Amino acid sequence: MDPMAVGLYYADRGYVIPAGTSPDFIPALRDICRKESVTAIVPLVDEELVSALELERDGLIVLLPRQEFVALCLDKYVLMQRLKESGITIPETRLASEGSDGMSFPLIVKPRRGRGSRGLKIVGSDQALRSHIESCPYSPDELLLQEYIDGPEYTISAVVWRDGEVQAVVPKEIISKRGITRMAVTRRNPAIESLCFSVQESLKADGPFNVQLRYDSKGRGPLIFEINPRFSTSISLTMAAGIDELGGLLSQAIFGRKSFMFGAWREGIVMIRKSLDEFMDEKDFNNLRRKIAD
Repeated sequence: MDPMAVGLYYADRGYVIPAGTSPDFIPALRDICRKESVTAIVPLVDEELVSALELERDGLIVLLPRQEFVALCLDKYVLMQRLKESGITIPETRLASEGSDGMSFPLIVKPRRGRGSRGLKIVGSDQALRSHIESCPYSPDELLLQEYIDGPEYTISAVVWRDGEVQAVVPKEIISKRGITRMAVTRRNPAIESLCFSVQESLKADGPFNVQLRYDSKGRGPLIFEINPRFSTSISLTMAAGIDELGGLLSQAIFGRKSFMFGAWREGIVMIRKSLDEFMDEKDFNNLRRKIAD
């Protein structure tokens, strides 16, 4: 969307496209795929996921879970209800319109649709909750109240493709998080791994997904509070630990299930995310700008 996006200047070919919520998004993407003879696409932004799956009708491979799973996960309230009905452990979750009676503070307040911790707030009292609801841009039916879980937070890569087999689960304990995970370490945890198998069995993702949970210090075990129906921002840590979930699933999607087998992964690998400055000659930069503008 942004002609100054850094990736445009390092990709083999860069295009500026409409927003994922625009009616022009799919036509623009379809034209690019035809022009470049694209085989597969990897959507990574929530606003683009459901519409991008339309390109499967064109014979393109879209590296996402099935559409029903994607739509379910994008509505966090409906997702929590489905998980609860399936017997999967979750924090107590309500719509703000249902009130907080009987819930213990502090509470997490967040939009039922959203990403990257946008709009999330921790409130410590009824007064703080009322003040936040009155001042935020969301209606009470668009806000979730969620029990705050005291315990370590995990982000987990679940590697699945269309046959539904869970081929790998890589739990990563978060060390630091500011919107997205900044530091994390791979940890083996049988309870978390079993929980991710249960998600696939109950909800039939049949594609890569990312589970976010906290491990309850009061003994209830891992409690899921969100699922992202796509590769997560911590995919680089999954790959560094030995599971190339992007390359492996892409290979299976193009060449068949037996074309790639996932092996073991290493525990105790730490990711430290940082910014990186890149440099190029001004003449090359201006040439690229002209190509992107065209």
